[in-house]
Amino acid sequence: MPLRIGIVGLPNVGKSTLFQAITQKQVDRANYPFCTIDPNVGVVAVPDERVDKLAELTHSQKKIYTTIEFVDIAGLVEGASKGEGLGNKFLANIREVDAIVYVLRCFGNENIVNVRSEINPLKDKEILDTELILKDLETIEKRLGSLEREVKAGDKKAVREEELLKRVYETLKQGKLLCDIGWAKEEEKIIKSYQLLSFKPRIYLLNGKEEEAREFVFNDNSVVMDVLGESDLTELSQEDKIALGVYQESRLNDLIKESYRILDLITFLTTGPDETRAWTIKRGDKAPQAGGAIHSDFEDFFIRAEVINWKDLFDIGGFVKAREKGLIRTEGKDYVVQDGDVIEIKSGK
Repeated sequence: MPLRIGIVGLPNVGKSTLFQAITQKQVDRANYPFCTIDPNVGVVAVPDERVDKLAELTHSQKKIYTTIEFVDIAGLVEGASKGEGLGNKFLANIREVDAIVYVLRCFGNENIVNVRSEINPLKDKEILDTELILKDLETIEKRLGSLEREVKAGDKKAVREEELLKRVYETLKQGKLLCDIGWAKEEEKIIKSYQLLSFKPRIYLLNGKEEEAREFVFNDNSVVMDVLGESDLTELSQEDKIALGVYQESRLNDLIKESYRILDLITFLTTGPDETRAWTIKRGDKAPQAGGAIHSDFEDFFIRAEVINWKDLFDIGGFVKAREKGLIRTEGKDYVVQDGDVIEIKSGK
């Protein structure tokens, strides 16, 4: 399944224009064509030069990129946690995504109504944060209530869970996002099971020209983009771009790459005459899990993996020369896959 990224924001901040730009983003039909699943969901390929170069090297008939699914979620208003606007429907849609893009208005176009009295992306961010936190507090309160009987009965697992959820509750009461707190792995697993909204990683998309937005950059997860200009750019054909002297890479690619990064994902590759393909796994996954991304049998019956870095393979000129030079390694089940590995899985089935 593709990664799911939710696009959220207050009304009239450029959220729908961003989604329109994404849905217009064209990918070479020989690669992974953009597709719209329904009116507010679209899938776009993750740009990856490694796929292109390996496909050229091994004369692949097909190129398949990893993909991200963008979900245009209805605009949020203050009070959504209490049912204002589309309220619960909006918040339920966020539960279903892997990460969130906050679209924050930095542009000052008087022809586009601003639902607030000022251009203040920091305040807009606080409104979005608050609504998500309030909904999470409600979720935690309900769960703590349902745990009471098990805790009184002395259930040790319930006692540990209650202890964690009380800490989560206090964190939220302080107005802190759960995604900004360092949790132990076991704690993360429990928190994630509740699909808490403030636990999801996020990107801050500052919608405006560079000079309008640069002063509002929050952290490394910020992307500055003139969404309207980007939307206009995506409507141009490659020939029109060349004629107009437009050569810069789409800023949408920055958003796509950043979405991939904040989820702590890496890409490994397979390549051959049939196809060159990029595969997504979590950073730290081992060779059997990489096999499982291709087919469950490869993980269940894993024997070994033959591995080479994509650049080494490309520079040496292919598998034959790589074997002659001893560049292809044989790795076992404890091998931690690295971003850019080209892998061939050997299994017992």
